[in-house]
Amino acid sequence: MEPLLVYPDPPPGVVTAALNSAGYPFVAVGSEADVERAEPVDGWSGAVVCADVDTDSALAVCRMLRKRDLPLQPMLLVVSSAQLGALELRDDLFDDFCTTPVDGGELVARLTHLFWRTGQGTRPELVEYGELMLNLETYQAAINGNPIDLTYMEYELLKFLVSHPGKVFTRETLLSRVWGYEYYGGARTVDVHIRRLRAKLGEEHAGLIQTVRSVGYRFGQSRWGL
Repeated sequence: MEPLLVYPDPPPGVVTAALNSAGYPFVAVGSEADVERAEPVDGWSGAVVCADVDTDSALAVCRMLRKRDLPLQPMLLVVSSAQLGALELRDDLFDDFCTTPVDGGELVARLTHLFWRTGQGTRPELVEYGELMLNLETYQAAINGNPIDLTYMEYELLKFLVSHPGKVFTRETLLSRVWGYEYYGGARTVDVHIRRLRAKLGEEHAGLIQTVRSVGYRFGQSRWGL
């Protein structure tokens, strides 16, 4: 897909992290002039405009994009809760909005819905479980829009587990399915990687990877909720 236009430059850190973790390419612009100067040959796929700080400049960018021969869609606006009343008179300038403080997961969900609704652009291939998201195109993982720093094998193990929620796998099965049949490492390799994954998922989400005594490991809940 073509990159998103994001205003301002630099964008808020949470917006950058959310778009990167979800695999949405973007280019940040700092003014109306930058919109045309930085525009890709095939145009922008959409826009995320943060209007909570410099509202007038942000809305000027929105207005410029909407007044084109082919108005840009979709347009996601980020505003403070104090600005909500003013939006009633300007709803022609955006398609949806998020309020500050920005939640990365909500921003990505709203943007994805806008692309689906307008039929413009495509969503990166993702695997999701609750607040956890894995981007299969960029090999990135995030929880609630916050990136997780994983090694290649940690990512591969997590991807395999998330793709089979509720199913129990022995250490030997994980070795063969994730590392490959030709791998000669022992079961301790799996234990070490599971321990590291739990640490990186954080205390709140470490319990997603459960130890099944005398068997192996399971990700998430089984269909019996145990």
